[in-house]
Amino acid sequence: MPTENSHPTLKVTVLGSGTSTGVPLIGCKCPICLSDDPRDKRTRSSIFVEMPGVKILIDTTPDLRQQALREGLDHIDAVLFTHAHADHILGFDDLRRFCDLQGGPLPIYATEETMLHLQRIFFYAFDPKKTVPGYVHVTPHLITGSFELGGMTLTPLSVPHGSWSTLGFLFNQGERRLLAYLSDCANVPAPICAAIKDVEVLIIDGLRDKPHPTHLTVSQAVAIAQAIGARQTLLTHQTHDKCHADRSRELPPGIEVAYDGRKIEI
Repeated sequence: MPTENSHPTLKVTVLGSGTSTGVPLIGCKCPICLSDDPRDKRTRSSIFVEMPGVKILIDTTPDLRQQALREGLDHIDAVLFTHAHADHILGFDDLRRFCDLQGGPLPIYATEETMLHLQRIFFYAFDPKKTVPGYVHVTPHLITGSFELGGMTLTPLSVPHGSWSTLGFLFNQGERRLLAYLSDCANVPAPICAAIKDVEVLIIDGLRDKPHPTHLTVSQAVAIAQAIGARQTLLTHQTHDKCHADRSRELPPGIEVAYDGRKIEI
């Protein structure tokens, strides 16, 4: 974490901390969905990372417009995609406003599989001959290994998510492992645990207490965080099973529940 009179290397904003349905759920009258605590209002999972001179969005959720307005976002230098599930891509067209503000196409980064899904669904954004002012236009970059952005090394972390593989991301500066983001995973293989050992901040899938075939439970996420020695951990992709306050009381020191709008400086 930053010391007195230092400047943070990374600023991270949790744009969304909820699962694919969001919280509150449509038509649900449970105490969490009816809660007055703003930390129990969980839009779909995404983060915004600011480095000196570079601002990165990870995933374009269906709630992107709401998230951007809430946080006052007006500039994006690159968009990273974890995978092509609906709750992580269907806000893609809201990138049009950032293209308009910035006067050009946005660089996007994804695996070949995810990029093909994006090109199929949002085909109009990928044709360089049909650039229309006020509409979204992107410059695709395939992720095949580590890459550089803003003087930082970003390492893709492939993790299982049911029948899919999703990408997490590790942000490195030299030997410092600053941030690992693993939003959707059923487990974290040993090589990935080794790659993020002693990371300063871990944001990890912690869906609920009951086992799920494609997501980590809270106890599994806590065990992984402790095993890798993360200095600070936030659990994301939360359901409506438990309110923020109750979940927070159950967690060990150094581990907390993410909530929309939570900001971290590293």
